[in-house]
Amino acid sequence: MREKHPRIAREKKTVAAMIDIYCRDQHGSNALCAECGELLAYASKRLEECPFQEGKTTCARCPVHCYTPATRGRIKTVMRYSGPLMLRRHPILAIRHLMDRSRKKPVGPRRRDAC
Repeated sequence: MREKHPRIAREKKTVAAMIDIYCRDQHGSNALCAECGELLAYASKRLEECPFQEGKTTCARCPVHCYTPATRGRIKTVMRYSGPLMLRRHPILAIRHLMDRSRKKPVGPRRRDAC
């Protein structure tokens, strides 16, 4: 499926890079393990269904929580680990992500089931 906006495609690349860093370092494999592959598929689906699309800020600043509480905990763990490593391994994606963090919170649906 083609994303509605390039912003979502870039966000998918960023999440995939973070999950890849985490999985390689924590699970010692060159390819994503099944658990990390499921997390990436879930994150990609949530991004495709994001109601804000081009106006999206980072998920941490979003008024809509699309992830289930358990999955949100898993992605936070991945991001806490991978975030500091992103500047060295994927500097352009990291800088763009930091810039996105400064975007205003989007105005729109506030219910979880909006995603």
